Amino acid sequence: MKLISWNVNGIRAVLKKNFIEFLSEHDPDILLLQEVKAERDQVDEPFEANGWHVSWNHAVKKGYSGVAVLSKIEPLSVSAGLGLHEHDQEGRVLTLEFDDFFVVNVYTPNAQNELRRLPYRIEWNAAFLDHVKSLEKSKPVVFAGDLNVAHQEIDLARPKNNRKSAGFSDEERAGFDDIVAAGFVDTFRHFHPDEPDHYSWWSYRGGARAKNVGWRIDYFCVSEPFLDRVQSSVILPEVMGSDHCPVQIELS
Repeated sequence: MKLISWNVNGIRAVLKKNFIEFLSEHDPDILLLQEVKAERDQVDEPFEANGWHVSWNHAVKKGYSGVAVLSKIEPLSVSAGLGLHEHDQEGRVLTLEFDDFFVVNVYTPNAQNELRRLPYRIEWNAAFLDHVKSLEKSKPVVFAGDLNVAHQEIDLARPKNNRKSAGFSDEERAGFDDIVAAGFVDTFRHFHPDEPDHYSWWSYRGGARAKNVGWRIDYFCVSEPFLDRVQSSVILPEVMGSDHCPVQIELS
């Protein structure tokens, strides 16, 4: 089984580029999309008619945030959000239940310039971790998406220049430490513990992608007991169409 996660930075924009070709070439069983920036009825593509089970969670604010999941496998249940009003206005979480595990699609809030949204981000991190830990009481959890943090210095090209930047603050990195301490495994680092220069997001400025001056902020994390089901975890930097590239795991 192949699971792919991709922050598409606008589903309508990427559909005009290479999205359908990407689907055909990479053929995921479950595809998690972040920052779709649209409601389902604003997207003309007939995913359902082509055999996909489609789940959607859009933001209250039009054209902002939002997540979606396309699955070849019909989920047993789908829930949107965290069940907390203060965190469920921006369309950031979708939880799908399958026979033997949960899949959670997440688009974590950005702390923004000068870390002005960092206090909210810290509250969000705690609420999201509570959510996946609660799910884990009944089944293992796979969660994936744009977590908007580079965990270690190896996870971005210029760590010294970004010590107080959104996505690499001490507080955000500590939030990822909490994920690991709770027993969730960063699958990419499990398979590639010491490999530098692997990134999933690049600024549009200064030719950053061509120079591979990037950040690894997109993840697949799994419950530790589920790790033996994960056969591989890779990044797909050759896939264009967004400022992020997809990340992928394969399960036995």
